[in-house]
Amino acid sequence: MMQDTVINNEKIERVLDNINKVMIGKEEEAMLSLVALLAQGHVLLEDVPGVGKTMLVRTLAKSLDCDFRRIQFTPDLLPADVTGVSIYNPKEMEFEFRSGPILGNIVLADEINRTSPKTQSALLEGMEEKNVTVDGNTIPLKEPFFVMATQNPIEYEGTYPLPEAQLDRFILKMKMGYPTAEQEMKMLERTSKSHPIDSISAVMDREELKAVQEEIKDVYIDWNVQRYIINLVTATREDSAVYLGVSPRGSIALMKVAKAYAYIQGRDFVLPDDVKYLAPYTLAHRLILNAEAKYEGLTPDSIVENIIQHTHIPIRREFNS
Repeated sequence: MMQDTVINNEKIERVLDNINKVMIGKEEEAMLSLVALLAQGHVLLEDVPGVGKTMLVRTLAKSLDCDFRRIQFTPDLLPADVTGVSIYNPKEMEFEFRSGPILGNIVLADEINRTSPKTQSALLEGMEEKNVTVDGNTIPLKEPFFVMATQNPIEYEGTYPLPEAQLDRFILKMKMGYPTAEQEMKMLERTSKSHPIDSISAVMDREELKAVQEEIKDVYIDWNVQRYIINLVTATREDSAVYLGVSPRGSIALMKVAKAYAYIQGRDFVLPDDVKYLAPYTLAHRLILNAEAKYEGLTPDSIVENIIQHTHIPIRREFNS
């Protein structure tokens, strides 16, 4: 459940207002997407087609005056279709690099689990390393760089589930969900003559966005909040239902998104409640359950929720005695 949020940064508030003009009833998804972007991470959206995933990313890119690129993943897509390719120019008698869609600021990787693992890895390598290698040459990606990948539910036919190590590259994972009947009625009204995205304009540019990302690094996170993060992560490794728990990358991810969320709320410090709210989106997709837990109907989300309920917030003196 989304926390009550007071946004004291005018430009960030205007970005969220833009998204909410286009997306109806998706305030939490808009907030989480912006949190991931400001934390310099990436988002994985798992949901059925047609619920507004593409529109969310397009609106975010337009609001931030960023170069938007879209990759439609299909079974026959090649790694070069993502990263780009060198083509020989007979007139100049040299190879010219034709950049792929990954060289944008905000990239929508649509239906990432429809393509082969080899092509998936081309995108995921760029997400992790912030550069791509083409014909032996290393090409840095643009800054800011943000990927929102979508995938169909794994029960659908013709999908290639992302390996656990690659799921770990996403700072957050979330779902969109269907709108309510009332929300869908408003959607029909708004789009009857023109689409709302046509009427919005940029409210922040790339340089301002990069400056905010740097400011977030200075948000203070107290010792007890850091220990709270470690306790949550450690509990995932010790849970009897979990075959593989959260890695240190998950601890760092939770700290980063908590800082970004605190900044959006107008604070220069992280509260334990920030961590508690963001933990399910940051940790659940990093867990691998054992066979017995799956048979009993347990899910990574239910495991994380249980861990949150039974993990208290430590205080410094508990570790000084």
